[in-house]
Amino acid sequence: MTTLDLTTDVLVVGGGPAATWAALKAARAGADVVLADKGYCGTSGATASAGTGVWYVPPEPAAREAAMASREALGGHLADRRWMARVLDQTYESVNELADEARYPFPTGPDGRPLRNGLQGPEYMRRMRVRVRRAGVRVLDHSPVRELLADTSGAVAGATGYRRQAQQPYRVRAGAVVLATGGCAFLSGALGCNVNTGDGALFAAEAGAELSGMEFSNAYAIAPEHTSVTKTAFYTFATFFHEDGTVLEGAASQGGRSVIARALLEEKVYCRLDRADAAARAAMRLAQPNFFLTFDRLGIDPFTQRFAITLIAEGTVRGTGGIRLTGDDCATTVPGLYAAGDAATRELICGGFTGGGSHNAAWAISSSGWAGQAAARHARSHSGGARTRRTVPVGGAGLRPTGTPGPADGFREVVAAVQGEVLPYRKNYLRHGDGLAASLRALDDTWHRLRATLYAGDGDAVRARQAAAMVAHARWMYTAALARTETRGMAKRLDFPAQDPGQHHRIVTGGLDRVWTRPEPLTTAPREVA
Repeated sequence: MTTLDLTTDVLVVGGGPAATWAALKAARAGADVVLADKGYCGTSGATASAGTGVWYVPPEPAAREAAMASREALGGHLADRRWMARVLDQTYESVNELADEARYPFPTGPDGRPLRNGLQGPEYMRRMRVRVRRAGVRVLDHSPVRELLADTSGAVAGATGYRRQAQQPYRVRAGAVVLATGGCAFLSGALGCNVNTGDGALFAAEAGAELSGMEFSNAYAIAPEHTSVTKTAFYTFATFFHEDGTVLEGAASQGGRSVIARALLEEKVYCRLDRADAAARAAMRLAQPNFFLTFDRLGIDPFTQRFAITLIAEGTVRGTGGIRLTGDDCATTVPGLYAAGDAATRELICGGFTGGGSHNAAWAISSSGWAGQAAARHARSHSGGARTRRTVPVGGAGLRPTGTPGPADGFREVVAAVQGEVLPYRKNYLRHGDGLAASLRALDDTWHRLRATLYAGDGDAVRARQAAAMVAHARWMYTAALARTETRGMAKRLDFPAQDPGQHHRIVTGGLDRVWTRPEPLTTAPREVA
């Protein structure tokens, strides 16, 4: 079939909040924009299927100080206050814009003032899709990108992909590219995360970009057993129980999840949200109604009845690692390539501990706006270049095997292999150097086999690339985790349970066939010694 050939100023890869904000801001900056989404923009991804808090804080000094201080110690003092302040400013402005321009129906509090610190994902993303379409953005739905294009200087110059419904390959030549593809949840079953397979990080690394904070990637969320709904914040009201009905001492949503993980290795763990009073119960149902759908269908009252729980891996969707940024414009180390949202490292505002939905939503809104505007400026500085530049594809694993191609469904074996090393609690959550090293050896073997033989044509190439991205992600994670010989933030080591003041730095990683790490000193000292 003939390849669909497009040219644009800015190509945005993704379809969630970060992608739509990036596309909107780039278009408003005067750029011609194409947005390519793996699913249907506005309905796919973690936000569209759920609700989320937002790090929305009025510009009051005391409130802003409390907001910035709230997670500094949890994150191992790796966050940057200047970036925190920028994100708070931009989020406040953009959420108000969402209310004023997009008429998002924020609820009001008892005092009649609007409550703008939460969003219902389906309505939020429906309005964002409308906004980008009205701004003139060309949206390619069900059109996953397969690889980036680069020019002869190494600058990113577009991408290729496959339009699933039209069964047609496509190419977009662009002056700049924004990767807003989300994090990597390793197809764990977390709600809305089936599209979050780390594709953007693989694309970036193949073009020569670096990553940061990949050791902060062992996020596991609490969910009712056999379900996919992860609303960990609600479990702050929970009491946890052994299978025999006795209280599981030390178990908690915050600061006690490892106790739950250890118990789950031996028995079922039960929960009851019995610490929520009547006002909290009503507020929870109003804020996140989808959390209660499973309970209502099963006839369970989670506030008075015990129910079995599990832990679901969320990787870098809720963790903080991602593509390393080099400046306030969310540029990467590769000219013409920008990153935003969960695809980019969130260490700048969260350090080494998850920001949950609140910080993550704010980061998606703010980083994507800066990335979209910067991509538009970059494209203008190369006016006409997108149409005349010679480009070459830079993708490798899953597209261009170095040996004899294996079976077309070889990606299934690869996915099973990587999941076997990153989903079990005892390997990824309860980390020990010996276990990390053993898993890394297995993942290295998987990578080298897939690099030699993994190949699938047409639409299945997307699944082959997803499999390769997940293996690459896991190798970066465990390599960085081995390099951090301490416990800091989410990066807990059973063999190094204390925080080491000598390791108050970030860890940059990269590479594909050979993964490397290096420490990156922080420009500011911690505000306090943890």
